[in-house]
Amino acid sequence: MNPGLDDSAALRGAVGVLRDTLDATELPLDLPETADAQAERHALLRQLDDYILPRLDSLDAPLLAVVGGSTGAGKSTLVNSIVGGEVSASGVLRPTTTVPVLIHHPSDAHWFSNQRVLPELSRVTGSAHDRDQPGTVRLVKSSALQPGLALLDAPDIDSVVKANRALSGQLLQAADMWLFVTTAARYADAVPWDLLRAASERGTAVAIVLDRVPPEDIDEIKPHLVEMLREQGMGTSPVFTIPETTLTEDKLLPPEALGRLGQWLTALATDQRARNIIVSHTLQGALASLQARTESVIEATRLQHEATRALALVVDKAYDRARDEVEAGMTDGSLLRGEVLARWQEFVGTGEFFRQVESKISRWRDKITAALKGAPMPAEQVDEALQTGVADLIRSRADSAAAEIARTWRGMPGGDSVLAAAPTLAASDDTVPPRVERLVRDWQGDMLELIRGEGKDRRLNARIAAFGINGIALFLMLVAFAHTGGLVGAEVGIATGASVLAQRVLEAIFGDQAVREMAKKAREILLVRVDALFDDERARYHAGLGPMLVGSGAARRLEAAAAEVGRAVAAARPDGFQPPAAEEASAS
Repeated sequence: MNPGLDDSAALRGAVGVLRDTLDATELPLDLPETADAQAERHALLRQLDDYILPRLDSLDAPLLAVVGGSTGAGKSTLVNSIVGGEVSASGVLRPTTTVPVLIHHPSDAHWFSNQRVLPELSRVTGSAHDRDQPGTVRLVKSSALQPGLALLDAPDIDSVVKANRALSGQLLQAADMWLFVTTAARYADAVPWDLLRAASERGTAVAIVLDRVPPEDIDEIKPHLVEMLREQGMGTSPVFTIPETTLTEDKLLPPEALGRLGQWLTALATDQRARNIIVSHTLQGALASLQARTESVIEATRLQHEATRALALVVDKAYDRARDEVEAGMTDGSLLRGEVLARWQEFVGTGEFFRQVESKISRWRDKITAALKGAPMPAEQVDEALQTGVADLIRSRADSAAAEIARTWRGMPGGDSVLAAAPTLAASDDTVPPRVERLVRDWQGDMLELIRGEGKDRRLNARIAAFGINGIALFLMLVAFAHTGGLVGAEVGIATGASVLAQRVLEAIFGDQAVREMAKKAREILLVRVDALFDDERARYHAGLGPMLVGSGAARRLEAAAAEVGRAVAAARPDGFQPPAAEEASAS
């Protein structure tokens, strides 16, 4: 059992919950913060799957030292020299290591042949010159290593191949210890130090191998490197130097070149306590970093939730406004202009109707009387024009709402993501025009039912029948839309004449109170149908947002899971635990 960390079931359970919560957390909207948060989320999941959970489940497993470094640093040559034979391809062509090579003692094979660590990589065997198979890790058994210590030769951290760089970073996160190889010419490069700083922040145990150092420069370069490590909080990390030398015929470093590095690795492999200290050091550091690293994902999740709420609010406001505009259009006189007015003039007689409105009251009465005596008037053209006007009003407001949503979304965080995922949301649904036509026809049917419901006695039925129920329905629609607020000039008089005449006819049949109630109910019935249409369109947008929707609970669940890990780590850490770096520094 590892003495540096209590084997707590609560800790393992808390880390498992955090892992599952991170896995379930989605950041679908392309916000400014998303890329970094998504990268951190993937890195956390990788480290949890590749290292933390496997190590918590198997504290007695061999120490895994990942050999990493820059292009041409001599990592593969170093690994081959430690093992005493070619297990990893080396040479001048770059990159030489494209598939990681894991070397272990034969008695430790069961620890690595399954998916305990690096579960996403398939296991293969073979020689260093076999064709690389992407997505694999090559396992090599070697009795040159002591049981309890395994080496993993990783691709270059600055490889020209992006996939190799990503894999190298993943492998370093899966390590109990980094055996970081650099050279006298490149030890101050930026890329290695970015990784070393990250290792220091997360408490990863690191040993530095300064390779290919001209003997005459060792006393100058090594102190400088140690000082740089001290400035980054890694002053106690062991530093081993390998002088520039000629390789053997087998392309290996001569035994004396490995010097204290070889002795240190042998001592480490045979010292269970030393290995336990390193494992505890790195595992504690990795666990302690989880809560802070998860915070960026938590914040990104909050921003995703806020962005989706803002996008949804745009939809609701747009269709609420469209509904209000339809309601206003029903009473502002706009439906009684243009084609409707022209057809109405033809219906009632001549243009003289407008000029002599006050003097023609008797003519209106004559028309009403004639209608009530059984001479129905040809209202079809007015009815058709009014039907078209109502349909145009509803359809135009639906289209305006859709256009407003798309335009507003494009200027909002995450809006383009939704429109890219659901391009049909850039406009009204294709079914809107035929649905509007059907809506108006159904509403006209509602008017007929409303009139039939009011004409219950025999005398009213006779009057309705004498005039024609379609004509009565037309008059009811005219009265429902009667208002002159949107009209000017001559249109006012014509529209007034239309509504007054229609109202007189209806009042003569139903009475004035009934007419007012019928007109109000006619508008309400139309608005109910409009609401249903707009609600369907509204629902279409919310459905499009659905896959992008991040609920408010997502951030809370992630925050709670990270906090629980923090509490479990504090409870599992034994009193008096000290990082082991100072103990190992003497090996350098």
